[in-house]
Amino acid sequence: MKKYLSILTISLLMATTANAENVTATIHANQAGAKINKEIYGQFSEHLGSCIYGGLWVGENSPIPNINGYRKDVFEALKVLKVPVLRWPGGCFADDYHWMDGIGPKEQRPSLRNNNWGGTIEDNSFGTHEFLNLCEMLGCEPYISGNVGSGTVKEMAQWVEYMTSDGDTPMARLRRQNGREKAWKVKYFGIGNEAWGCGGNMTPQYYSDEFRKFNTYLRDQGDNKLYRIASGASDYEYDWTRVCMDQIGNRMQGISLHYYTCSGWNGPKGSAINFDNDQYYWALGKCLEIEEVIQKHKAIMDEKDPKGKIGLLVDEWGTWWDEEPGTIPGHLYQQNALRDAFVAALSLNVFHKYTERVKMANIAQIVNVLQSMILTDQEGTGHMVLTPTYHVFEMYTPFMEATYLPVDLKSEVVAVSKAYFKEKAGAKDAGYRPCPLLSASAAKTQDGNIVLAITNVSLDKPQSIDFNIEGYQARQVSGRILTSKNVADYNDFQHPDVVKPADFKDASLKKGVLTVKVPAKSIVVLTVK
Repeated sequence: MKKYLSILTISLLMATTANAENVTATIHANQAGAKINKEIYGQFSEHLGSCIYGGLWVGENSPIPNINGYRKDVFEALKVLKVPVLRWPGGCFADDYHWMDGIGPKEQRPSLRNNNWGGTIEDNSFGTHEFLNLCEMLGCEPYISGNVGSGTVKEMAQWVEYMTSDGDTPMARLRRQNGREKAWKVKYFGIGNEAWGCGGNMTPQYYSDEFRKFNTYLRDQGDNKLYRIASGASDYEYDWTRVCMDQIGNRMQGISLHYYTCSGWNGPKGSAINFDNDQYYWALGKCLEIEEVIQKHKAIMDEKDPKGKIGLLVDEWGTWWDEEPGTIPGHLYQQNALRDAFVAALSLNVFHKYTERVKMANIAQIVNVLQSMILTDQEGTGHMVLTPTYHVFEMYTPFMEATYLPVDLKSEVVAVSKAYFKEKAGAKDAGYRPCPLLSASAAKTQDGNIVLAITNVSLDKPQSIDFNIEGYQARQVSGRILTSKNVADYNDFQHPDVVKPADFKDASLKKGVLTVKVPAKSIVVLTVK
């Protein structure tokens, strides 16, 4: 099967690239769509591996430079990304987490075993105060995942009161006793996580009843209004969305969706940095299938909620490869190659397109876990490295709060067998997953400029694209490019700048036409004025 896949993919590439011509595209600047919510660029931090401890938090007494215990270099790198929202404490960890264990004097906080992720002992030194204070410092909205699986209604209701009440209430008094006088603002609150799996192995009908019960007691405190998020489906489980829309309805303001670019949940997932051409194109095809998944969940939501009051939140997404050799099992530490940067860019382009329904997305995860922004040295040397995915997020920041503009772009397509997805490998009719070589997304920024992202995933073929811009007088263009010699290239502590952005000079304007010469395996982001 492996040999067959290789021959098939390469022969299709040869057939489609032999007669390559310049590509013509259109940006419809006169057909403005919805605002691209900045929350689409959200992050996710779980008590998993070294995401929190050694990643975001080193403690006030660490020899690693820190700001009140927060790792200084990581904090400063995240400020550059303008992180809009940060999800915590999980993930699967959320439904094992009891928030009262993480407040009060650190030396008095009880420890627990992280049953989901490697059996690591968690000392609870990073809790509610540490997380919400970090969000304040970053200037981002906190997104709390509440414990439905092993928690109680009273416990969750008291957490909301502790965080958001400024009144003379028991939990507000306890918060003041622990050093925080003024309540925090907490908008986003998830009522459970992956209730179909690690969050309780529930049916959608049972979870809907649990949501309704828990939600009854999550009372808004003062002027703090909760945006209540239901635990939604895993990728292709459309019935979960249908049942929740029917049974929960407008009691929720959002429902989650989890989608990973992963070759299956049983057995090896493949290396993050050692892969062949088939695995490369397969990953990008699998990543792009999120568009079909969003379309199908959106269709259900459009039927049940035609006014679009309930948001779809892709609050876990990204690549999931094998852990790096020599790292702790269950800590999900993986390297991050240029291939991962393509997954990030292509996924963000899809989210832009459906922003009238997709109100938030949270890549998994922010530091040291899965498709992270940042990797830190766990040997105590204090080294930090920015990943190719970090650079995509930084280059894409102009899209935050910009207005979506449709782009017509026809591209050659590589067809990759779905059979590589191991859970479907036994199906002879698995079919083929298309992977267009070109992708583009455009938006008009609040200052009237156009930001344009172009992705050429071809391993060997540059593309020249002529963009006609309808309804806009373009006079100036500038931009940056992210590329490298190989799609498996990555940054490590000895070589931190192998994959990093550079100025892009191959874009020009002539008679209103924007011509962009996009190298193979590259991501280009342009500002057109």
